Amino acid sequence: MLNSLRFSLLGLTQFWLFALLMVTAQGASADWLDDYANYVQKEASKYNVPGYAFVFYEQGEAPRVYVYGNTTKKGGQKVTKDTVFRLASVSKTFTALLSAKLVEKKQLSWETSISALLPDIPFKGKGMGALQLQHIVGQSSGFMPNAYDNLIEADYSLERVLKSLSELEPLCVPGECYTYQNALFGALEYYFSNNNTSYSRQLQANLFSPLGMKTASVGKGGLLASDSWAHPHIAIARNKWREGQVESNYYRFSPAAGVNASISDMTIYLQALLGEFPTIISEEMVDFVTTERVKTKRETYRRGWRGMIDDAHYGLGWRIYDLNGTKLNYHGGWVKGYRADVAFSPEHKAGYVMLMNAESNMINSTTAELWKRYLEKADTDK
Repeated sequence: MLNSLRFSLLGLTQFWLFALLMVTAQGASADWLDDYANYVQKEASKYNVPGYAFVFYEQGEAPRVYVYGNTTKKGGQKVTKDTVFRLASVSKTFTALLSAKLVEKKQLSWETSISALLPDIPFKGKGMGALQLQHIVGQSSGFMPNAYDNLIEADYSLERVLKSLSELEPLCVPGECYTYQNALFGALEYYFSNNNTSYSRQLQANLFSPLGMKTASVGKGGLLASDSWAHPHIAIARNKWREGQVESNYYRFSPAAGVNASISDMTIYLQALLGEFPTIISEEMVDFVTTERVKTKRETYRRGWRGMIDDAHYGLGWRIYDLNGTKLNYHGGWVKGYRADVAFSPEHKAGYVMLMNAESNMINSTTAELWKRYLEKADTDK
């Protein structure tokens, strides 16, 4: 009887020890993200960043949202999960998926030519008759990189900038080389307005409303009408910022840089990218826009990411990184006063977004560090 009791007590002790170890292990696993959040907050303090919001989402787990700071450097509201930021070039990922939706509906084709998009503006450069929607969204037009961004920043009209582009001689035939653009995305803005609609209305009807992205918008008016929005902050010295004005210039080229959203909206966006709203954004659409098209070798040397990226390409509105065999779909955004990053791993069913109301390069290292820590954890958990 005594031996039996000792055995039972020993078994009970081992059970509770095992249970405690399991709880401790799970806590340690969950804490990696809190540790990361502390690291980000220290970096923000170091670089004097006014405010940010980020989310990490892994399928099967609750989204983890972290916010910091204020909408303005001096005073302002606290940044919340519903504070709206400019997404800058992260807008291009929305443009890719909108294009895929319109292709699915047979309203456009990836082979739609530049002459069909801009019938009133003939593109005269050598080989530009072959320029198509897929080359615009896929950053393989052949024009010199960032062609006529200076005209956008000088507040030239959409039509004037597109006419200037139409006279430009390309560096290569469309589809053959990677040449990053902003101005050329204005062709879609122009096309929609010529067809009694707008990029904003198309995005609202095809993505924002169906997905329930309630604070997402396009354009300066959309940002300023938000209940809470993060004001832009521009560098005046190393890690010193002043509040700036929201400028209209890149908003005129909204398929390139005109979308606004909160971290709540971007959480929904991540869930859609990871296949949770298949009737709105299908797995096939995501796979298609994140298929490698042109090599982007310089990305392998990116600040903050150096040593992590083995190979890099551009798809349709997305960068595709090879991180030691793991595919990461990524895009960053930078417009006066704001930075933004979005990235997701189809293999791990995990995604991350960071939004900032300052132009700090801090975001380069914080995004890279997130994926470094997550992938190390994933390897350990195998």
